[in-house]
Amino acid sequence: MADNKKEQERAELHRAIWNIANDLRGSIDGWDFKQYVLGMLFYRYISENLTNYINQSERESGDKDFNYADLNDMDAKQAKDQMVQEKGFFMLPSHLFCNVLKKAEKDENLNITLEGVFKYVEESAKGTASEEDFAGLFDDFDVNSNKLGKTVAQKCDKLVKLMKGVAEMKLGSYQDNTIDAFGDAYEFLMSMYASNAGKSGGEFFTPQEVSELLVRIAVYGKKNIKKIYDPASGSGSLLLKARKVLGPNGVRKGFFGQEINLTTYNLCRINMFLHDVGYEKFDIALGDTLTDPKHWDEEPFEAIVSNPPYSIKWAGDSDATLINDPRYAPAGVLAPKSKADLAFVMHILKWLSTDGTAAVVCFPGIMYRGGAEQKIRQYLVDNNFVDCIIQLPDNLFFGTSIATCIMVLKKNKADNKILFLDASNECVKVTNSNKLTDENIENIIGNWANRKNKKHIAKLVTIDDVAEQDYNLSVSTYVEQKDTREQVDIKKLNADLAEIVKREDELRRAIDKIVKDLEK
Repeated sequence: MADNKKEQERAELHRAIWNIANDLRGSIDGWDFKQYVLGMLFYRYISENLTNYINQSERESGDKDFNYADLNDMDAKQAKDQMVQEKGFFMLPSHLFCNVLKKAEKDENLNITLEGVFKYVEESAKGTASEEDFAGLFDDFDVNSNKLGKTVAQKCDKLVKLMKGVAEMKLGSYQDNTIDAFGDAYEFLMSMYASNAGKSGGEFFTPQEVSELLVRIAVYGKKNIKKIYDPASGSGSLLLKARKVLGPNGVRKGFFGQEINLTTYNLCRINMFLHDVGYEKFDIALGDTLTDPKHWDEEPFEAIVSNPPYSIKWAGDSDATLINDPRYAPAGVLAPKSKADLAFVMHILKWLSTDGTAAVVCFPGIMYRGGAEQKIRQYLVDNNFVDCIIQLPDNLFFGTSIATCIMVLKKNKADNKILFLDASNECVKVTNSNKLTDENIENIIGNWANRKNKKHIAKLVTIDDVAEQDYNLSVSTYVEQKDTREQVDIKKLNADLAEIVKREDELRRAIDKIVKDLEK
């Protein structure tokens, strides 16, 4: 039933986005169009969020008919300081999405109006605790860009269509949706436009079902956690899945992450606000996690989830200081310059608390290649940090058909064994890709938590046995594949052949007799 509701909400959201795309088709490049839809979605959200927050407070105080959207700006300004302190930002009633939309068609300078609104929101946070969280948030939503049209009239026409399209989206309460509406809008826009832009969507977005699997592993057995961290946070969908899994108060101190791409970093912060995560409850940093990590001063994290970019280039041994970095030094070797995957794993291990769990999506090559990668695997295995390797189905991620794995890391294991889990068949086919269902997720988590041998599915292997396999961590090395070939009964086959040979002899004799009779 939940799956049906989820698909209905998803289909409705996709239809709404598709309608906006059709309205603006040919006028805005897809990749930029994505930024405009998400930016407008964010503008609508913060407007409604602030309005609902103020309305609830006033109505609880006795003014049942109060509506912030109807207030004049002068009266509203009296609440500015208090709102900035509580919500991290402030908007005037005249700046609210619903009020700007009412006048949008007649506003010949709608682009200037919107620019003023965004500037006001950003400046309302200046000099306060939320300044960093709002700085540059609207940078990718350039309302004066020639991409919207050459003339002001053309720009305004596109902006009106965009506002109307976003206004028609039935988003309801973001917390009540069974889907992550913003994340799903992002994923759908990625699938629509990533190929046009020549970018791999996989590096920006982790499918929600995979996110759920990673988070449920990382927080397994806990009703709440202090903090969750993602060193390659992208648009934040993975971090926010913890809020969905544990509930609004399940992450007590907040969501931490780092992102190298400025646009995606902005989207991640927007995504936090869209999920009603207060500015004081998240700390998303901009920068290269591998060479310029933030959050050094934070205590280690008890839950880490990540889908780092696959096999990207990094400084590696061309930077002489990195071998002494406390994150990489313990392994005695750096990940190859052309493949940073295990550098992310070493970083994650350093940031992980002694009682924590990390679940990381990994490219399969890092599990078996030799050289520096083998030495890093040796360090991980010999120190008993690898809890489990899960082989996922292929075609799960947008932008790549490769069958990826999940590496589960722990610093405080109860045994000196590694569980190898083959979940390559745990999926359903949806058009050209595969998808994890709720049942698939339950099966994978059940097999992982059970930590027992299961024919063709799970194998518990001692770290000594893994060492004997040259520290190969590929699931296929340890879990025997089920033989799906048809079983052949040799005795029956031989008997059938003998019968065929006998019948052939009889036919030959019959034919010989016919020929002789004809010759007579």
